[in-house]
Amino acid sequence: MAPAKGAGVAMVLDRRALNRALLERQLLLERRHLPALEAIRHLVGLQSQAPGPPYVGLWSRLADFSFDELAELITDRKAVRVALLRGTIFLVDGDDCLRLRPLMNDFLVRNLWATHGTAGLTGADLAEVAAAGRAAVEAEPLTFKRLGEALAGRWPDSDPRALVLAVRATVPLVQVPPRGLWGRSGQSAHTSAESWLGRPLSGEGTRAELVRRYLAAFGPATVKDVQTWSSLTGLGEVVERLRPELRTYRDEHGRELFDVPDGPLPDPTVPAPVRLVAGFDNMLLSHADRARVISEADRGRVFTVNGIIRPTVLVDGFVHGKWDMKAARGTATLTVDLFRPVTEADRAAIHAEATALLAAAHPGAEPTVLVSAGR
Repeated sequence: MAPAKGAGVAMVLDRRALNRALLERQLLLERRHLPALEAIRHLVGLQSQAPGPPYVGLWSRLADFSFDELAELITDRKAVRVALLRGTIFLVDGDDCLRLRPLMNDFLVRNLWATHGTAGLTGADLAEVAAAGRAAVEAEPLTFKRLGEALAGRWPDSDPRALVLAVRATVPLVQVPPRGLWGRSGQSAHTSAESWLGRPLSGEGTRAELVRRYLAAFGPATVKDVQTWSSLTGLGEVVERLRPELRTYRDEHGRELFDVPDGPLPDPTVPAPVRLVAGFDNMLLSHADRARVISEADRGRVFTVNGIIRPTVLVDGFVHGKWDMKAARGTATLTVDLFRPVTEADRAAIHAEATALLAAAHPGAEPTVLVSAGR
């Protein structure tokens, strides 16, 4: 389906073509028989502001996935939760943490200054705060509250929260178990990635590598899409250097799309199965124009004003509703709120997916699935 390099007119990819390409690369067109760690690497991590979504995200994508598999990766220090892309918490494999975290340093420091300015760090040198914070969390994993208290003793004129964020921006802090384990709760305690993983930051990750990996998992895409996903700037120059090795297309609005040479482009008419997608899923967050998977009207139903991105239902590859799951006293309920009516076949598929997710997430609980008629 891809044109040969050097073709004079770029192929136009419509919304359905981009949708099917995204689903295929996000492992949502069919469940894959992959180890969870391999899937995490392919996806360049999963957004993990809350501990639960990566479990559902992998369950939606992988055949025979067990929630225990991811929990073991976290306890065995093979996967970590760390501030990364867009400055938010990502679940990534240990190697990616060490390779990619240095690429985010400048962004995280700029974000710190934009949020607090110099007033929040009155009398504090950023490098000294970073060194003191690193020493504190490497001596013992600390919550942000305890870290702020420790640093405030040395810099009493500074805002303790600003001191903590200064450490977060300059030191790769990972959240240690039991935080991040399914069914476990408690405050987040942090230590440095180097201390937790037992090796230094590699410094080998490059912006070119990041662009290639983004396109492999989310493409074809515009430069603005890559910047939306990563929050890095200046990526236009990186893409231009890569242009000789990339394929190019146009979308329906004439925007230039870039892609890796072997990026799959399924037939736009290929059926897409019903999927329950996790909250905060990167499939919804990683493009400037998200029409390839969600309409603007539905986006307002899924993205809340306080930054929550609700779990969603895909029907024919596009967001068609949202869902919520709760468990208590030996029962587990999954409620689906459809934004519009669906066929009986799709309703049956939604019910089957919801029942299977309840069994995976809350084994032994009495399951209940409630699906609305659609508005």
